[in-house]
Amino acid sequence: MVNPVTEHKGDFKNRSGLTVFSPWFKWLALLSKGRQISAEGRRNYSPGQGFFPDRARFLKDEKGMALILTILIISLIVTLTLQLNTSMRSNLHAAMNLRDGIMLACIARSGFDGALAVLYEDALAGNVDSLRETWAHLVSLSGRFGSLFDEGRFVVEIADHSGRIQINKLVDEAGKYDEDQKGLLTRFLNSPEFGLDPEEVEDIVDAIKDWIDPDSETTRFGAETTYYEALGTPYPCKNGPFEFVEELLLVRGITKEVFYGSGERPGISRYLSPYGDGMININTADPLVLGALSDRIDQDMVEDMIAYREDEDNELSDSDWYKKVPGMSEVSIPEALLTTSSTYFEIISEGYKGAMTKRIRGVVEREEKALEIVCWKVE
Repeated sequence: MVNPVTEHKGDFKNRSGLTVFSPWFKWLALLSKGRQISAEGRRNYSPGQGFFPDRARFLKDEKGMALILTILIISLIVTLTLQLNTSMRSNLHAAMNLRDGIMLACIARSGFDGALAVLYEDALAGNVDSLRETWAHLVSLSGRFGSLFDEGRFVVEIADHSGRIQINKLVDEAGKYDEDQKGLLTRFLNSPEFGLDPEEVEDIVDAIKDWIDPDSETTRFGAETTYYEALGTPYPCKNGPFEFVEELLLVRGITKEVFYGSGERPGISRYLSPYGDGMININTADPLVLGALSDRIDQDMVEDMIAYREDEDNELSDSDWYKKVPGMSEVSIPEALLTTSSTYFEIISEGYKGAMTKRIRGVVEREEKALEIVCWKVE
């Protein structure tokens, strides 16, 4: 008996008169023979075209592409997540640093304000200032204030600028040398600790005078605008008083080594000040300044002067007390150079929190019981 499904070739019409294409019979023939067509095979079959094995392989390749795309997307997500994490950490650390910086500034300011209070209390006690007083020992006393803060601490120091050489008084109102101040500065710069030749000292003193005086005439070995404008980086001579001691670095002959010191040699900056009326507090002056008060004062006398003023049994209210020091009865220091009271003080307050620090530095003028901040700097 002939099987119409397997034997039929070509097209035929069904009971409704519609034409049925032979490829459908091919498919049925395969089923009738017991062969199974996979789901993928059926998807790759198209009436009139048969099966497409290349398309099946292509779909297999698409599975590989999907895996690669998945890996790429996951990698992108991981990268973006890590970048976001890094950015968030950076912002967090920046916020913490900002917080700690503000906290340190407040701690340092607390120390500064505390120093102002100490100076005010000292003014109420009298007008004689010496290194025996509380303000001169605030560094060692700062540890007592640590309990004021849950985190952090401050260390505060007060330096007396009235115990330094006040360089603006080198020149008088007429623009001429003040001879007492000139002698003081010259003896100071000739101190063996600085290692300067006498000729260098003369040049520096003349250059400082030219920087301060109002005229444009060069003083002996000094320097005026014509010299400074011929430098690689030109600038004019100020012809006015120093506002900050660092201005000395602009003056001819004063190098960084001279100003800041080098090796075992000290710098001149810590002994000079642009503030004051020219009178030096003999009770607070540094040994190098004491030795420069007169050309008759030697190193032994300086040590005896320091020992005398450290003895609390000795009275320091009179600036002539130095004459009571053994061997100094014949020494004479110009009265215009000496005082026992101080007007200008420098306050240095440092706040600490872990490894972070912040410093506030300011100069204060004290007139009787009034305090005024002359300059202020946050470092």
